[in-house]
Amino acid sequence: MTTLETPRAAEPAAPPPLMRDRQFRRFITAAAAGKLGTQIGYVAIPLLAVTTLHADAGQVGLLATLSTLSFLLIGLPAGAWVDRVRRRKVMIAADLARGLLLASVPATWLTGHLGIGQLYAVVLLTGVATVFADVGQQSFLPALVGREQLPAANATLVGMDALNQIAGRSAGGFLVQLISAPAAILVNACGYLWSAAWLTAVRKPEPAPVRKPGQNLAKEIREGLAFVAGRPVLRAIALASACNNLSIQVSVTMLPVLFVHDLGLSEGVLGLYLAVGGLGVLLGSRAAKRIGPRLGQGRTLWIVGLVVAPFGFLVPLASSGWGLWPAVLGWLLTTFRVGVNNVIQVSFRQRCTPDVLLGRMNATMRFVLTGALAIGSALAGAIGEFDGARAALWVGAIGLALVWIPIYLSPLRTMRDWPEGEAQ
Repeated sequence: MTTLETPRAAEPAAPPPLMRDRQFRRFITAAAAGKLGTQIGYVAIPLLAVTTLHADAGQVGLLATLSTLSFLLIGLPAGAWVDRVRRRKVMIAADLARGLLLASVPATWLTGHLGIGQLYAVVLLTGVATVFADVGQQSFLPALVGREQLPAANATLVGMDALNQIAGRSAGGFLVQLISAPAAILVNACGYLWSAAWLTAVRKPEPAPVRKPGQNLAKEIREGLAFVAGRPVLRAIALASACNNLSIQVSVTMLPVLFVHDLGLSEGVLGLYLAVGGLGVLLGSRAAKRIGPRLGQGRTLWIVGLVVAPFGFLVPLASSGWGLWPAVLGWLLTTFRVGVNNVIQVSFRQRCTPDVLLGRMNATMRFVLTGALAIGSALAGAIGEFDGARAALWVGAIGLALVWIPIYLSPLRTMRDWPEGEAQ
């Protein structure tokens, strides 16, 4: 007697690769254009202060502080505002504002009236626009690709960012040598304007913003803060990332002073050294897709952090000649860990946050993380002013050696898979 087999239910089709999606390609092109300009400016702006305006260590530290201070000033309300509007429009407006602000620097330089005061103002206002750009981008991404593809999308973004660090930072140093720092900053401005143009071509429909009756700005901000504070996974990520950002910022703020002023190295060498950091982030973002599933997503964060921790102490030992190579290795491995963390941590954040809270969650995180950058810049300037650039680098190295501890002390220590909804 012939038996009939029960037909198997069709398995859900795997989502198509992201780069086949025209809207995602436009989005990633916009992000690449903006990030390339950002990385050029990352090198060119402090070099402009040091070489053209003859800024000292304290002024360089203040400049770096102002570039991130806006997240402390408006970061939390920005998240509530972003949750009220279409996020793509926010990103376009932010890119246009950044492009025009930075274009004012070379324009004023050509007239001979550029001063450190204007540079402070431009950096501060550009930071305000960056608040909205960053919160908008991380909040728009789930609507663009869907939650299941967030790890792949974040890996693509982090990898693209790393490639821009390699290209932009090395190019930034050489552009300053070849065509002057103000001209390099003009390239930065053009990158933002090009990004705005590509974002206008993205046609992915966004869900309409939803507001609860009786809500106001203060309530919405409190809701975002409570959501992050009330979840152990998000608390641990915030603390670890804040420690990382503060320590990294202490280091990178003083690297131009150490390389150009103390060691007498060229701007091009500084650009190449910083570009090595981009290579480390790229390798880390690539490795995250392989290491995470094998070790477990949460476990990867603290295991990689613990293994890499000792190598950060090579960075303060940087010297001219062959003595620079150990510091290059230390910087490469330190930023490798950053690349791994960026992919996994951002995916954790997005996967366990409902759509209506994405803007406020991201803004709360950016408030904490970029606030740590501001504190790190101020700390670097203070230490550099009173005890030298190398002392500041030692402080940064100690902080970087400790960033895995909050992850180890949280539920992430044993987590293998992504959390869903509000479970964590």
